[in-house]
Amino acid sequence: MNDYPYRQDWSSVLELLNYSLYGEGMVCSMSTQLFHIPATENLEGNPEMHNHLVPASYHRVTAVGCVQRLQRDEYHNSIIKTLISCVNNGLREDQEVMRWLHVMRDNAPTEYRSFIESIISWQQQTEQSLASAQQLLRQMGFETQDQNQYGEFVY
Repeated sequence: MNDYPYRQDWSSVLELLNYSLYGEGMVCSMSTQLFHIPATENLEGNPEMHNHLVPASYHRVTAVGCVQRLQRDEYHNSIIKTLISCVNNGLREDQEVMRWLHVMRDNAPTEYRSFIESIISWQQQTEQSLASAQQLLRQMGFETQDQNQYGEFVY
């Protein structure tokens, strides 16, 4: 299968996805920490934000796995479709993550607002890396709009 039509160098896409996944780990770690601090354990917006953060993380992990498989010269069109769907779904979930992070910041005790601003900064970097991966896929010649019935698939 070394001559499939989508043969590409996937290292740049993988690097961007790994940056996004790293940032996602920081967002997950920091926002979950707030559940374990008495002053923020019931912070408005945190549970709602996690309802979107969990699938956003899933989509990033799946996208990384797809690219790792493509790098190993494993190919099937469904891998590409899964990759693109996961990137798109991750970006959609990110919009809601950011919306709820702002609710969290606005409702946090004053002494935790800068901490939540730091989470927002990590989330912005995470989103930018994923958006850059989407743009790179487009530059590589892949249609990055969902074109199949599983475009809204969430796990």
